[in-house]
Amino acid sequence: MKAYLDIETSFEGAITVVGVYAADRGLIQLVGTKISDVTVWRALEGVETVCTYNGSRFDLPVIRRRLGLDLRATIQSHDLMYTCWRHRLFGGLKRVEEQLSIPRRSKGVDGMEAMRLWSRYEDGGDEEALQVLLTYNGEDVLNLPVLEARLVELESTYARRD
Repeated sequence: MKAYLDIETSFEGAITVVGVYAADRGLIQLVGTKISDVTVWRALEGVETVCTYNGSRFDLPVIRRRLGLDLRATIQSHDLMYTCWRHRLFGGLKRVEEQLSIPRRSKGVDGMEAMRLWSRYEDGGDEEALQVLLTYNGEDVLNLPVLEARLVELESTYARRD
């Protein structure tokens, strides 16, 4: 089974949101104190491959460093960023989505804004900031299977040309 994963972090580097999507369980978002090695492991129970965007350089090392959970030791990792590079699609996830016309509702939110949103929630109890953050993370996660499908289409287009 395959799952898609994206995390958000605070200015201090703590993991603030872990988003996981798999077809059999839908979107799971762990927030703040609900994030632990056990809860992340449970969210990924039965998963054989985890798909990320830049996860091999960011998400998975941060999870390992912060939670002591080395997902790569037991789950295959597929970082879609490298597949994008093979198709000359460069930049962050939002930039690649634009290049492939993948829609997004949370315009203007990026990793830095995600940290600001978390800070507003944590420091001032701003529930609206938390909801914007969760919407942003949810779109990051749910757009990964869309991106993967577009990349498969590109691969099959190239294969037909050969």
